[in-house]
Amino acid sequence: MVHNDKYKFVAVMNEKIETGRALNAIAHMALGLVNMADDELKEKMSFIDFTDKDNEVHKSISGLSLIVLKGRNGEIKKVRNSFKEENILFVDFLETMTGDTYAEQLIKTKELGTDEHNYFGLLGFGEIDKINPITKKLSLYR
Repeated sequence: MVHNDKYKFVAVMNEKIETGRALNAIAHMALGLVNMADDELKEKMSFIDFTDKDNEVHKSISGLSLIVLKGRNGEIKKVRNSFKEENILFVDFLETMTGDTYAEQLIKTKELGTDEHNYFGLLGFGEIDKINPITKKLSLYR
């Protein structure tokens, strides 16, 4: 694994949802994003193990930045569209993906068009030079 400073992770979380839901959404998106990545892209994600003073290994943490930004629903949709256009790997998380069973979530999601959804967040991974111009106007999530 070689550290790569040309890539980064970025999340854009809906500023209107509470922190617990945001944490749940970002965790789901992180799992999905890594699952979608092929071996070449996983290598670029720079996962490394950290060893502490007691030689205990803390495995598989990316050495790259993960910036968490906030935005409104419409801003998340714009970032999503731009990521699609630029072929940036991303995963989004919708309000319809919460509550009930996953079978019911699938039905609720199918009932709405892409622009009708309330986006809880989006997580992307790609080249810094492509991501930064898309996300530069968004503020840090605090």
